[in-house]
Amino acid sequence: MLQKDEHEVSPDAFRFHDPKSAEEIRNTFQQSVKDAEAFLSELSDQQAMGNFTLRARGKNVFTQPRLGVVRMIMLSHWYHHRGQLSVYLRLLNLPVPSIYGPSADDQGPLAA
Repeated sequence: MLQKDEHEVSPDAFRFHDPKSAEEIRNTFQQSVKDAEAFLSELSDQQAMGNFTLRARGKNVFTQPRLGVVRMIMLSHWYHHRGQLSVYLRLLNLPVPSIYGPSADDQGPLAA
């Protein structure tokens, strides 16, 4: 999406793909990481600071430097979902791993 200067989101045309297995999910994720690494390694300073526009149904959602969108989508969004995962783990009575430092479930030397 960020390889272009703008992207049009069409919510009416969006369809979920039902994965057939955990392996398919894992393989898709691994390929996405490789694609993101390749994109970032080839991104010039000029491209990074160039504007990217997201539109939905023909209306401008936002326009900002591509690097800001990378930070927002590739980093901040991941942090948000990592936080959700820790809540789900807690609700399932599973140990919560260290995220920004030891969790209450860690038994390491830094645990409270």
